[in-house]
Amino acid sequence: MENQEIQKHILKDTFKRSIVKSISYRIVIIILDFTTVYLFTGQAKIALGFMLISNVYTTVAYFFHERIWDGIKWGKELKPL
Repeated sequence: MENQEIQKHILKDTFKRSIVKSISYRIVIIILDFTTVYLFTGQAKIALGFMLISNVYTTVAYFFHERIWDGIKWGKELKPL
């Protein structure tokens, strides 16, 4: 039983890790969003507006997506320490 408890901890992302992953991912996406919209429109204001709005709701969605997937055991493997 004790070994099973240790294995559960090995497989779970912490809340803090999920936050940091979400933030780092969003930074990359913010840069890509701005660059793509700016290249298509040539207007920094439109690119900035799109970047800000889309990244608020998608950051929240990504965080919950990660937390849900962390609870799914499919595709996870235990590796020896």
